[in-house]
Amino acid sequence: MQLPLGTVLPSFWEKSPLQTLLFLSAILLILAQYLKNRKQHLHYPPGPPGLPIVGNFFQIDFKNPQIGIQKVRSEMGTKSSPKGNVVCTSAGNLTFLIVSGMPLIKEVLINQDQVFIDRPQIPVHFHVFKTHGLLMSNGQEWRQQRRFALMTLRNFGLGKKSLEYRIQEEARYLIEAIREEKGQPFDPHFQINNAVSNIICSITFGRRFDYHDAQFRELLKSLDTVTVLEASWECQLFNIFPWIMKFLPGSHQKFFREWKKLESFVKHVIKQHKEDLNTEETLDFIDAYLKELSKDDIHPSFNEENLVFCTLDLFFAGTETTSTTLRWALLYMALYPDIQGKIQAEIDRVVGQSRQPTMADKENMPYTNAAIHEVQRMGNIIPFNAPRVARVDTTVAGYHVPKGTVLSTNLTALHRDPKEWATPETFNPEHFLENGQFKKKEAFLPFSIGKRVCLGEQLARTELFLFFTCLLQKFTFQAPPNTQLSLDFRVGITVSPASYQICTIPRVM
Repeated sequence: MQLPLGTVLPSFWEKSPLQTLLFLSAILLILAQYLKNRKQHLHYPPGPPGLPIVGNFFQIDFKNPQIGIQKVRSEMGTKSSPKGNVVCTSAGNLTFLIVSGMPLIKEVLINQDQVFIDRPQIPVHFHVFKTHGLLMSNGQEWRQQRRFALMTLRNFGLGKKSLEYRIQEEARYLIEAIREEKGQPFDPHFQINNAVSNIICSITFGRRFDYHDAQFRELLKSLDTVTVLEASWECQLFNIFPWIMKFLPGSHQKFFREWKKLESFVKHVIKQHKEDLNTEETLDFIDAYLKELSKDDIHPSFNEENLVFCTLDLFFAGTETTSTTLRWALLYMALYPDIQGKIQAEIDRVVGQSRQPTMADKENMPYTNAAIHEVQRMGNIIPFNAPRVARVDTTVAGYHVPKGTVLSTNLTALHRDPKEWATPETFNPEHFLENGQFKKKEAFLPFSIGKRVCLGEQLARTELFLFFTCLLQKFTFQAPPNTQLSLDFRVGITVSPASYQICTIPRVM
């Protein structure tokens, strides 16, 4: 006897709700996979097949994602996308477009700059920053905050001799801190972090911090922790299931706690500034922002919450990227003593030992300048650039890219492209030299390009040249006895060298 369908379904639900739930879940997963596969018929970019809901999450190599993407590019290159220059992957609700090659990178970041000018609301970032600050804000809020930050940085010395003197002074503190190691093996991580951070701290907070300041060292450790933890699988899983993961333990919870420590520090400094504010004198970025808040006719994005996150952005970005690049630089010097010797010979010829290097020396030091650029190319500290998002439906290389797609530009492939570099996998300053003179390379984009180009590019270039030349003027860097240094790295917000020990030998002239 056949029961009516209306009788069967209620009975099935009442007797076995778990089976019914699993059945319905399977239907939803199949439907999701169908809709995802249907993209191929709408001329979407090619990409590796993924699982329902999680997409390509389990195909990600969290320890070395840039190598994983190069493999995907190679596989996709056998299909309709030449050499895999346009690849699409997914994780949860996020679809990622990965673009490689200089022509396409220029297409998305310059020709289509208004389409890809915004930052995506990736859950792990949104949980910390919401849409505030300089890095994660969009639209008029971003334009207003960026314009104010640039103006204030210039007021406090960006591009001027006063900032150069400040960096030279900090270089002297760093040299003395390194001398205290007496040539014994040591990890230069936090001395360099502290030195670089002191430059942005002097601009934002109005002060520098001693290298033996325990509280500030803990703050720098928090900075290092969040840098590494963002790449953890728990943080990436949070991006797929934020509503579940926020209740579960894991490294993502530590990531959020460490950001809270950094936020609390900034709030405390702002509170002190409010108490000590001198209306007649503006000493730093926080002072300038607080005075802006006191004006009647200001953009609604100017508020204390944005002050906190703009300050946090400046502190983080002004510390992490440059200090990581300098740590790569010292490692490469120890690994390539012949190149280190050539740089030191140029420093001795142009600067000597009786004075500190200045930015005016840079023009006469093409080999040193080339070596710094080569450190940035090989260090590859931001392999996929900061993410963007498509504001509207668009087309890239003939492929349909829907609104909401997250864009990553593949700087790893660009900086290791054999068409652009004679020896792409080898540390070679000659890449930036022609007839003995420094030569700019279009395919060199460590600071990105377009309207979202790095806010602190000029500051970073000045710091890299002055800190690097000051250190090599006074020391020779080499591996400890019976130690083989390696180029092992850690992946996080940046790609940084794995912890290493180094010896600094004072140069006797």
